[in-house]
Amino acid sequence: MGVYQGNDFRKISGGRRRPHRKNRKYELGRFPTLTMVDVREKRVKVRVRGGNLKVKVRRATYANVMDPSTGKSRKVKVLKVLETGANREYARRNIIVKGALIETEVGVAKVTSRPGQDGVINAVLVEAKETSEA
Repeated sequence: MGVYQGNDFRKISGGRRRPHRKNRKYELGRFPTLTMVDVREKRVKVRVRGGNLKVKVRRATYANVMDPSTGKSRKVKVLKVLETGANREYARRNIIVKGALIETEVGVAKVTSRPGQDGVINAVLVEAKETSEA
């Protein structure tokens, strides 16, 4: 089943309009890609308009985390999703979206990329984890 992205069936007042033509291929949308934290990685390539390819992350294990104090990036393991501004349920289900706070091996980071659109998880370190050396 497709998701229709056209806006010709609704009036601004909220009333209904009768269709004057059928749906077009370029008005077709897709369901959102819910990127989940998992032990195995899974990426999907989808053909989009213009013959281009869009890489979507379905399941993710690692994220590219940038430390703003040093300016260096590292590939680190994602442990869980702490908080998501988009939907409270996403944090409970470990779904990663842009703006989500994720717990990683190096500390808490904020996701800056769109995993379902970009095919990669980029994040900026917000709070570094304390390393205890005894």
